[in-house]
Amino acid sequence: MNLLKTLLTISGMTMLSRITGLVRELLIARAFGASGFTDAFFVAFRIPNLLRRLFAEGAFSQAFVPILAEYVNQKGEKPARELVDKVATALVWILVLVCVAGIVAAPVVVYLIATGFGNNRDVFDLSVLMTRIMFPYILFMSLVALAGGVLNTWREFRVPAFTPVLLNVSFIVASLFVAPCLEQPVLALAFAVFVGGLLQLGIQIPALVKIGMLPRISIHVVRAFQDAGVRRIIRQMIPAIFAVSVAQISLMINTNIASRLAHGSVSWISYADRLMEFPNALLGVALGTILLPSLSRANANNDEKEYSSLLDWGLRLTFLLALPASVMLMTLPVPFTATLFHYGKFSAHDVVMTSHALIAYGVGLIGLIVVRILAPGFYAKQDIRTPVKIAVLVLVLTQLMNLVFVPIYDHAGLALSIGIGACGNAAILYVMLRRRGIYRPQAGWRMFFLKVGVALVLLAIASMWVASCFDWIGMQAHPLLRVGAMALVMIVCGIVYFGTLFALGFRLRDFRRIAS
Repeated sequence: MNLLKTLLTISGMTMLSRITGLVRELLIARAFGASGFTDAFFVAFRIPNLLRRLFAEGAFSQAFVPILAEYVNQKGEKPARELVDKVATALVWILVLVCVAGIVAAPVVVYLIATGFGNNRDVFDLSVLMTRIMFPYILFMSLVALAGGVLNTWREFRVPAFTPVLLNVSFIVASLFVAPCLEQPVLALAFAVFVGGLLQLGIQIPALVKIGMLPRISIHVVRAFQDAGVRRIIRQMIPAIFAVSVAQISLMINTNIASRLAHGSVSWISYADRLMEFPNALLGVALGTILLPSLSRANANNDEKEYSSLLDWGLRLTFLLALPASVMLMTLPVPFTATLFHYGKFSAHDVVMTSHALIAYGVGLIGLIVVRILAPGFYAKQDIRTPVKIAVLVLVLTQLMNLVFVPIYDHAGLALSIGIGACGNAAILYVMLRRRGIYRPQAGWRMFFLKVGVALVLLAIASMWVASCFDWIGMQAHPLLRVGAMALVMIVCGIVYFGTLFALGFRLRDFRRIAS
């Protein structure tokens, strides 16, 4: 399998997802702005998102994919299919109970997440209602994660990478056509989450049928939990849940803090987070998706050289592409924010406040992406406890940094703490992989960083100079002109950065890689 070609395919699907995601955020910003009601939606959406990451994309995938790869490589497809059936059975019935409990306890959950909403009954009640509408999303997305893990193990990456587009389409339709028909328009976003989850689950089914791995869900729950493979996954999930929950607990604490700041703070951070997630997903998520099954296969075959080489390849691509993204977030925060969100009820003040958070996220973007590359180095070896210990330390450090940064930078201080904490997380993961001999860097890193550094300096100069030629907020009445100006800035930045790298000897063929 050509990993670079696969990466480009997944990144293309992810780019489509992120573009539709930006369209959705633009429409949400234009229709609802940054207010107490949008804060209510973002808080309500984070609650099912937290549990989705605990049960689905994060903890479950980290525990499930390496064990499934082991079954496929060492036992064959029939035992692997039986494992998938039993895991699906256990997952469905657990999450049905979780969803029922969450719907009943929604007022308590919302109060714990955003205590600042207690002073505004309308916002609090709206958060509770939207939480209840969106809670089944956890069940849908957990099954999507199961399907994605199976498809990725069979090296079918395109369908799982495309599924987020459907959630964005659901948001777009809701914002344009459903919201104007409702007494409380923001409720349309909650219904969009529910429908989007159903659509994402539905598109996986034909792909699973094609490879003969559509799960068969049974009523024999006890029998499923007695299976040795299921018990192994559960044992791996326990520390994995804790690892994922540490990051999400930090996010929830930050949401709570933001709910006590100026109205709109939660929304400003959320809009900045959307922009930051664009490069994070294009590179970090895509590479992590490819690396985990490939590393798991190398581990099952006891191929230490291949294992280390995969990590080295992933890190080089990460630094090559994530560092310029980080520089552009820090040097072009107002152009990005104004071009994408400065419409309708999203004011010039919202642009400035969101751009502050975006600069802070840019500081830590490289750390956020590198963690996605290095953590699979432990997960593929079924070592989840080490990343957990590191994550706990990072949580403590992040909250200590909040005590320093929030009084100085307000909501942007929260984003800065997350970014710096992620950089610390990445550094510790790297040191642990080196100490254990899991990762051994290949030759040429010093010259690699020197050349990339030269290109980054020229990129920063070019981006600031070209961006200074336009009044980004003043062009609100001319959206097409602003979009054209943004496209010009991006083209110039791309030519400067990649042209410099080409002049210094970088070639695409140097990053091609074939995985066994």
